[in-house]
Amino acid sequence: MGGTMDGTKQQRRGNTRQRIQDVALALFAEQGYEKTSLREIAERLDVTKAALYYHFKTKEEIIVSLFEDLTQPIQDLIEWGRGQPHTLETKQEIVRRYSRALSHAEPLFRFMQENQATVRELRIGDSFKDRMRCLRDILLDPDAELVDQVRSVSALFTLHAGMFLLQDLDGDVEKKRAAVLEVALDQVTQAHEHAHR
Repeated sequence: MGGTMDGTKQQRRGNTRQRIQDVALALFAEQGYEKTSLREIAERLDVTKAALYYHFKTKEEIIVSLFEDLTQPIQDLIEWGRGQPHTLETKQEIVRRYSRALSHAEPLFRFMQENQATVRELRIGDSFKDRMRCLRDILLDPDAELVDQVRSVSALFTLHAGMFLLQDLDGDVEKKRAAVLEVALDQVTQAHEHAHR
C-alpha cells in the first residue's frame, strides 16, 4: 500500500512541476522572460513562493527543465534512428516523428526564438544544436552530392520554418502541419533517391 501512496505523491509532484513549467512559459510569452519573476509565477499558480521553491529555485531552472522535458522525444528519436537501417523508410519516419515532437514543444521553440540571448546564456542552444547535428547525420548520405545533402538537412528546417512562418496564414493548423510535413518528406525522398540511383 505504501508503494501506491508514493506513486500517487510522485505523480502529483510531477503534475505540479508541469503546471509550474506551463504557467512560467505562458508568463514568459506574455511579458518577456526578463520581466517575469518567480513571485509572479507563484501568484499565477496560486501557491506560495516556498512551494514553488520546492520544485525550482530559479527561472533558469524552469527553462532548463522545460527544455530537457520537451526535447526528450527528440533525444529518443535520435537513439531510435541510430539503431535503424539507413533506408528511405527510416528517414521518412525520422521526419514524421520529428514533426510530432516539434508540435508538442512549439511553445518552447517560440520561447527559444524570442529569447536567443537567454538561450545562449543557459547553453540550451548548444544542446539543441548537438541534437540537430545528430538528426542530420542520420538523414544524410555521406556519399550523396552536396545538393542532396542540403535537401536532407532542409527537411528538418522546413519543419521549423513551418512552425513559425505559417502561424499567421489562414487555415486549419493540422492542414498546415500536414502540408509542411509533406514538403519535408518530399525533400528527404528526393535526396535519398538521387543518392541511390
